[in-house]
Amino acid sequence: MKIRIKKLHKDAVVPEYSKEGDACLDLVAVSKSSDDFGNVVFDTGLALQIPPGFVGLIFPRSSISKTMHQMRNSVGVIDSGYRGAIKLVFLGDHGRARCYKEGDRIGQLMILPYPKIEFEETKELDISDRGSGGFGSTGV
Repeated sequence: MKIRIKKLHKDAVVPEYSKEGDACLDLVAVSKSSDDFGNVVFDTGLALQIPPGFVGLIFPRSSISKTMHQMRNSVGVIDSGYRGAIKLVFLGDHGRARCYKEGDRIGQLMILPYPKIEFEETKELDISDRGSGGFGSTGV
């Protein structure tokens, strides 16, 4: 699959897979700043043209636990109509000794097709083994 990509910054790095069999492409920071809420914002210097029917998903790298105070399972969504800069926002570095910097791989990008959903309202749902069990209901 070919995706059109535009460099918005001279140092922008076109995403690549690190290893054979990887599902995600690495995103590299070209700048680091802070927003009005004290978050750390990394800009990739890239814009994408994701085709209709597809979505870009951005995940943190597993190394995030060494560098930033952040949920390990957060995800960013890039809709097919978005043409702006791809940026990753982290919930501040909270005084950590090491933090990502320009030139570091800061996230991972996966582009997937998605189904178009149409809801059908009903009075009842089919019974399942789990039922309405929520947080922690499937075990430790």
